[in-house]
Amino acid sequence: MHNVITKDIAHCQQLLKDNQLVAVPTETVYGLAANAFDTDAVNQIFEMKGRPHFNPLIVHIHDTGQLKDLAKDIPEEALKLAKAFWPGSLTLILPKQATVPDIITAGKPTVGVRMPNHPMTLELLKGLPFPLAAPSANPFTRVSPTSAEHVANYFGTRIPAILDGGPCQVGLESTIVGFDGNTPVVYRKGGISIESIENVVGKVTVLTENDTAPQAPGMLLKHYSPSTPLIISDDIQQSLITHNNKRIGVLSFYSDDFSGAEIIKVLSPSKNLDEVARVLFATLHELDTLHLDLIIAERFPEEGLGSSINDRLRRAQN
Repeated sequence: MHNVITKDIAHCQQLLKDNQLVAVPTETVYGLAANAFDTDAVNQIFEMKGRPHFNPLIVHIHDTGQLKDLAKDIPEEALKLAKAFWPGSLTLILPKQATVPDIITAGKPTVGVRMPNHPMTLELLKGLPFPLAAPSANPFTRVSPTSAEHVANYFGTRIPAILDGGPCQVGLESTIVGFDGNTPVVYRKGGISIESIENVVGKVTVLTENDTAPQAPGMLLKHYSPSTPLIISDDIQQSLITHNNKRIGVLSFYSDDFSGAEIIKVLSPSKNLDEVARVLFATLHELDTLHLDLIIAERFPEEGLGSSINDRLRRAQN
C-alpha cells in the first residue's frame, strides 16, 4: 500500500507537470498539492479530499518574487510579516491577481499564499514553472497528517505519490493573516503565535470560526476530527470519573497521574508547547486506531502555541 511513498523529487515534479496530485511535506502538516494555475488539477484536490468548493486553498511559493504573480496591492505590513516569517508557518491573505483561478479562492477576491519551511518542498517548488495549491492531505474534517504514513493511510494508492520528508517539525497548520486596509487580521491561529506576529506589526484582530463561507482555509467549526469522540477537560480526573464505564484515552500536557484511563498520552513532560504542537496530530492519529470510546484532552494554557492547540482541539470535538 505504501509504494506511493517516495523521496524522488524529480519524479514528483514530473507528476505535477502532468497535472497529477502529489502529497508534499511541509513544516506544518503534509499538503495535497497540484499546479495552482490549472483548474482541472486543482479540482482533483477537492475531489480527493471531499472538500466543499466554498473552502479556499493556500498557494505555496519558494521565492517572495512570486508574490506579484499571485497578488496585487500588497500592504506594507504583509511584506514585513513575509520578511520576518518566510519560509515558515504563516499564510498571507492578499488581493488576488486575475490569473489566479477562482476555484482556489472560492470565488473571493483574495488569495492565501505561503512559503513552506521544508527543504524538500522548497527544492520541489524551485524546479516547477508554477506555484502549488495545497491544503492538508487528509479527507475533509479529519485529523491533519504529519507523516507520509498518515497520508498513505488516508488515500492509499489513490494518490500518485507522497514525497516523504519525515515527520513535520511544527505539526500545526499555518497561522493565517489577512488585512483590513493595512491592519492585520488573524483568520486562523496556527504554527506562529499571535504574540510573535504582534512583535512585528503591533496589535492584531483575531477573527472567530465561520461555519458558512469561510474567509480563509481552516475556519470551519468542525475540522481536524478523529473518528473517536473527543472532549476537552479542565479536570481530567473528574472527567474520567464522570465517564468511568468507558474505554478512555487521555491527552495530557505533562502529567500521567490519572486513574481510570485505558491509555494516557503525555504530550510534553517538559511543559513545552512547541513540542505539544509537533506531536498533537500524530498522537490523535494513534489514539484513533485503538477503538476507544472517548478521548479526553486537557485544555492548554492560552498563551503562545497553547492558543492554537486549544483551537484545534475545540474543532476536533465531535
